[in-house]
Amino acid sequence: MNSKLLGAGTVLALLASVAAPSSSASSAPAPAPAAKPLPLPLGDPDLTETRTTETLQPGVTLTRIVRGAGSPDLPWTVEVAIPGGTGSPDPDAPPAALRDRASAEELAAKLTGDGFTARAEEVTTPAVADFAGGTLGWRVRVGAFDEQAAANAERARLVAAGYAGSATYTGWDGDPGVRGVWRVDVLTVDPRRFRGGLVASYGPDLENRETTSELATAARATAGVNAGFFVLDPKAGAPGDPAGAGVYDGRVLSETVGTRPALVLRDSARGTRVARLGWDGRVTAEGGTLPLDGIDRVPGLIRNCGGTADDTPTALPRHDVTCADDDEVVAFTDEYGARTPAGDGTEAVLDAGGRVVEVRSPRGGTLPAGGSAVQATGAHADELAALARTGEKLRIRHGLRDDRGRSVVTSGGTSVVNGGPELVRDGRVHVTPAADGMVQPGNPSFYYGWMHKRNPRTLAGVDAAGRTVLVTADGRATDSLGLSIPESADVARALGLRDAVNLDGGGSTTMAVGGEVINDPSDAAGERAVGDALLILPRRR
Repeated sequence: MNSKLLGAGTVLALLASVAAPSSSASSAPAPAPAAKPLPLPLGDPDLTETRTTETLQPGVTLTRIVRGAGSPDLPWTVEVAIPGGTGSPDPDAPPAALRDRASAEELAAKLTGDGFTARAEEVTTPAVADFAGGTLGWRVRVGAFDEQAAANAERARLVAAGYAGSATYTGWDGDPGVRGVWRVDVLTVDPRRFRGGLVASYGPDLENRETTSELATAARATAGVNAGFFVLDPKAGAPGDPAGAGVYDGRVLSETVGTRPALVLRDSARGTRVARLGWDGRVTAEGGTLPLDGIDRVPGLIRNCGGTADDTPTALPRHDVTCADDDEVVAFTDEYGARTPAGDGTEAVLDAGGRVVEVRSPRGGTLPAGGSAVQATGAHADELAALARTGEKLRIRHGLRDDRGRSVVTSGGTSVVNGGPELVRDGRVHVTPAADGMVQPGNPSFYYGWMHKRNPRTLAGVDAAGRTVLVTADGRATDSLGLSIPESADVARALGLRDAVNLDGGGSTTMAVGGEVINDPSDAAGERAVGDALLILPRRR
């Protein structure tokens, strides 16, 4: 890619000119011009910041931002984990690290007695829209090292002594005053000039994962980023299945998590918005009606929770937790995969016209071309068996609703991807971890690791000029620190976003241009396979 290095002032002028309407623009009233982007509010105000901007296609620009010159004085350390922890198979799941003060000081004293240089540190976090912040807890750390290798060696010594922990760079702590480096990439789609397509894609089927670059290459996309949260562990459902709202070309293929925020897009890139959406559904035949719990997911497993009142341990959103419900009714489309999930219960198989062609128990199997199915477990299995009669119609009705309970029309060309928490609302920082399941009872370590600490992030939104903005920030490296969630909100606002939402991050954070990954994904194995991606397609013929 040919990119000319520009000074920050030059790029600000360039971006302002890109936002101005062209003489060939539609005669319809133009949105308000975008405000000039501000320097990223990361680290000290005097940090250097460079931006390079190039046009990828008419109406689409890529801006690459590097802020700061590094923090060589920040050490590596070993953070001691709580034995047992959460045991999550998710590679992005934060370890259990926080204790109360007395427990932390007791552990630090025990470690000191065993020959380690240990200390207990208070962790405080800033207030956000629906969480008061303050002291999250106390962490215990061992040593301070110039190099990661030395921290790894101390960790090995710690493990050999019967403790658990991980080597960590203190630049990832989320504390102010560090000097970078931050690496942020920004795709901007201006609907006044854009004649391509802006879509969400999940690949050949919902139940399998593909990398963002694979999805972009398959669609011949100009560029793309990873999108919503998804199932990763087979014990939590079908890997690749969206863990929240999913609408693709107008088809609702995944229900919401409570009313968590989602990014709503049109293929024209006009009218992009962040919305809190709910979902409801039912299955109806002449003999009665059954409530629908979900669509295109494994019955009984609700990733990120936020389902119905009988789900355990909660009906509220709880991020990175899989809730359970033994009594469920779940519909399946032919987009799910080669076979519907197998297990105890009843399954009604429907042809393309919605007529029952088979009722099978146990459930699981193939679907006819263009067909669908309804599966029921537990107490609902016998109810579905009585309702579904071969040769008769079984009507599946479901859809999204807004925060006032009104139906949301998802016509062709509409995409919806799940996210959370909110970052910016109506031009103001508005971070909502409590509403969206990141504040978890009895587990401050989750907030500490997921919200407070710096990680790779993907976020998206719309600016005052109506432009769709897709952002990735690299992290988990000494030369790319990543962002805390409050920092992500500050960055979104500085980039001029009127409304913004956090998407899946961590090892999922990826930006591809021309089918090639241009950022530095943090997983040791390289680019992670994900559930879905947001793609910018070239001009439609």
